[in-house]
Parts: sequence; C-alpha cells; structure tokens
Amino acid sequence: MSIQPGQHNIVVQRRADYSLQLEFKDSAGAGLNLTGWTAYAQVWNQARTIEYAEFAVTYTDRAAGQISLALNPTQTAGFPNEAFYDVLLEDSSGLLNYYLEGIVYVSEGYTAP
Repeated sequence: MSIQPGQHNIVVQRRADYSLQLEFKDSAGAGLNLTGWTAYAQVWNQARTIEYAEFAVTYTDRAAGQISLALNPTQTAGFPNEAFYDVLLEDSSGLLNYYLEGIVYVSEGYTAP
C-alpha cells in the first residue's frame, strides 16, 4: 500500500523545547491503530546530508493513532533557519511508509536563562 504523506510545516524556537501531538487517521477518518507499529521522525537538511535531530517519540494512544514528537533545547540550538522533517511509520509486518512531511522553520530565541 502506498501512502501520500500529509504536509505540515512547523515553527521551532531555537534553544527551546518543542513538542507536536499527531493523530493518524485511516481513509474513513478513524484513528489508525498503531498497536505493534513503530514511528520514526528526524530533521535533516534538504539534501539529506546532515541530520540535525531525531525526535523523541511517545505513543500517547496507540489504538487511536496518537503520538507525540519532541525535541529538546540542545537539539533545536543546532538547527539552521530552515530544515526538513518527516514521519515514517513501520507497521507490524515491517512495511514502511512516510505519513507526514514538512519544513521546520526556526525562529531565533533571544532570551537565555
């Protein structure tokens, strides 16, 4: 089965925590049951020669297709002004499909503790 990934651009503050809650749905609009599935998500340059970060993935409700992606301040500190990310899901049989992709826009944070 081939999936056309959804598009969702995000804005991340440099040197700050970032989280994104996602809910994957099937063609009928029901939550995609992610039981037994693995989610991967990374941030890269456009040429895919530099990996900037790997998102921490939390399965908030597998049966409803809900996950959370997170980055920490150390990761976001090293981002350029623009990068690219995607979310790859591996089903229980090992089939891999990209379900989401987008641009990471980085806003400069000026205040530091």
